[in-house]
Amino acid sequence: MQNYVFVIDTNKQPLNPIPPKKARRLLDKGKAAVFRMYPFTIILKTAILQSRRCANENPVVTNCQLKIDPGSQVTGFALVQNNQVIWGMELEHRGGLIKKKLESRRAVRHRRRNRNTRYRKPRFLNRKRSEGWLPPSLEHRILTIETWVKRLIKFCPVNEIWIERVKFDAQKMQNPEISGVEYQQGERRGYEVREYLLEKWGRECTYCGKQSVPLQIEHIHPKSKGGSNRVSNLCLACEKCNQRKGNKPIEEFLNKKPSLLQKIKTKAKQPLKDAAAVNATRQKLVKVLRAIKSVVTGTGAQTKYNRTKLGFPKEHWIDAACVGDIEPLWLRTNQPLLVTCKGQGGRQKAALNKYGYPIRHNPLKPIKGWCSGDIAKNVLTGEFGRVNPRSKSNSFNYTVPGKKAVSLHVKNLTKVHKKDGYVYNFCK
Repeated sequence: MQNYVFVIDTNKQPLNPIPPKKARRLLDKGKAAVFRMYPFTIILKTAILQSRRCANENPVVTNCQLKIDPGSQVTGFALVQNNQVIWGMELEHRGGLIKKKLESRRAVRHRRRNRNTRYRKPRFLNRKRSEGWLPPSLEHRILTIETWVKRLIKFCPVNEIWIERVKFDAQKMQNPEISGVEYQQGERRGYEVREYLLEKWGRECTYCGKQSVPLQIEHIHPKSKGGSNRVSNLCLACEKCNQRKGNKPIEEFLNKKPSLLQKIKTKAKQPLKDAAAVNATRQKLVKVLRAIKSVVTGTGAQTKYNRTKLGFPKEHWIDAACVGDIEPLWLRTNQPLLVTCKGQGGRQKAALNKYGYPIRHNPLKPIKGWCSGDIAKNVLTGEFGRVNPRSKSNSFNYTVPGKKAVSLHVKNLTKVHKKDGYVYNFCK
């Protein structure tokens, strides 16, 4: 089952999404045309057809709920209409890549200031961060989600946005009476201990790696031998491993597996960075979306309860569909759109070697009407792939997902989607 197809009228106003079969019939009969490939949208050609469709097939434009499950690496989107999940998407962020590039730029500046060469002095005293400032790697997540919300509202009749507002609070888990300065100096905020451990240890047994089995909370250093209830001393284990370990010290239990022992000790002390990223952006994200549409918020525990009750698998877009107070849901699609953020590319006019010297000139874009990242159809095979144009040749690099890049003449390529900073795929 594929995603439903978005439909807009002759005035580019959104109508009810329709199944792919109906969209194919309209396209074959010439009553509609492709307006956009990703997300796939068609536009009706005549107002007469539009009124006929409204009178027969879609008497009233039914509003949809846009549901969002924000994550630090992947955010899930789902459109729900009349208790039916008609469209899904998973958006992969590039916050980690932004962080690496900022660190690399900072290292280059630091080295330049330590050399006996001309440089720009650091400016610390004349800079002030605005209220609500977030690091670029976190701000990117908010801006990307906002972009896609505005994009979907153009093609689908959305009346409200439902979003999961997750909170981790390790301190409240350990000491419900904590408050004041002691609370402000903590690392994370409001989540159940079990949910926290499931996220931290990857939803599998810490000792044997089993998945999809009941997991029990286990003390790494036994409580009977002085171990604490702090989250850093807790992990997850299946019943068999929990019984075998008993009250043995972890060094004794894993004396024949030194690599696993070191891995567990290292991971136990690591903070949950993904949870911290979601926690830092949750308030601002809700504020930004409320400026677009009315927003309804839900909790992570509620989302998990709904998904478990309905028997759905663990997927980001399915989690999004299960946000908030819901009635029974039916999945009308099992092939969500997979979107990966790649950015718009750099503006560097010359490519540099590892020493910082220019080695070639980067031509201005577009090149012969094409940009790197444009999606085109191969006229010879009918495949869709990514184009990387060349300035001195009419043959471009053409890459189909899962295949090696080939050289293809521009006359054999038909542009179907302009570069917009994202790479698209479908879940198989």
